Amino acid sequence: MELIGENIHIISKKIKEALVSKDESFIKELIKKQKSMDYVDLNVGPAKGNLENILPWLINLAQNESIKGLSLDTTNSIEMKKGLECCKGFSNIIINSASDDKNRLESMTDLAAEYNTKLIALTLNNSIGIPQTADERIELALDIYETCSQKDISNERIYFDPLILPISVNQSQANEALNTVKMLKESFDPACNTVVGLSNISNGSPKELRPLINRVFLAIAYGAGLDCAIVDATDSKLYNMVKMLESKKPDTKADELLLNLGSIISDFVDIAEIEYDKSDKESVDIYKTACIIMNKNIYSHSFTQI
Repeated sequence: MELIGENIHIISKKIKEALVSKDESFIKELIKKQKSMDYVDLNVGPAKGNLENILPWLINLAQNESIKGLSLDTTNSIEMKKGLECCKGFSNIIINSASDDKNRLESMTDLAAEYNTKLIALTLNNSIGIPQTADERIELALDIYETCSQKDISNERIYFDPLILPISVNQSQANEALNTVKMLKESFDPACNTVVGLSNISNGSPKELRPLINRVFLAIAYGAGLDCAIVDATDSKLYNMVKMLESKKPDTKADELLLNLGSIISDFVDIAEIEYDKSDKESVDIYKTACIIMNKNIYSHSFTQI
């Protein structure tokens, strides 16, 4: 599984201030913390006003930090092009992101085709928003795919994002997103890639629960066929879990449970059939979280205590 570090993100007030003031030492430290990632995401939003030309500045800093790949994330196609023009030192680039809105889809696919980059495509558009069902998301993915094909953007360069809604807001949508991942992997030949913004699943949940929810969701999604995730690069426990899932070599009872949870979507296994050690507190919390994600139990901020 490929991992994209999410830790340079304009939504953070502190990071936005550092970008506006061009605080090199602060941003370089953030980049260094993400060296284990396959990509570092540079999320600069609309990149207008005092953030115009910020992508070239960021990319120049990243050039000197031995980063494996870059994910360029802006809604401003002009800024995106400026950034891509500065990426000659990187062979692994993702544009984040296109959607099923005509203007945005055309501009982002044009750039992906011109600069031979990978492309994250969100299964949404302005008229529908985020569809409520996996089937509706697949329909939008097929529309996006047609445009990509017309511009010779090969399947291995396309990363579809089924879009995760916070489990604390709409619990049923976690399972729907997982089903969309599986359907996306089965809908194209050769297969396209799938990606999620992992932290979305736990938005609104208590701070102490967020890493647990993120890890359990990612373990199930990995089993469903997920190829890539945008994650907190400082979460070493999450990183180690991904390596464990890839190697299929669990070290603990909790690892064994996380590995087995991957079969829920891929093999249509009912979660009630999953065995785990009820005397192991970590395994119990993982199992309770999986039941919430699969919409078997009702979410509350205290679900691990019930």
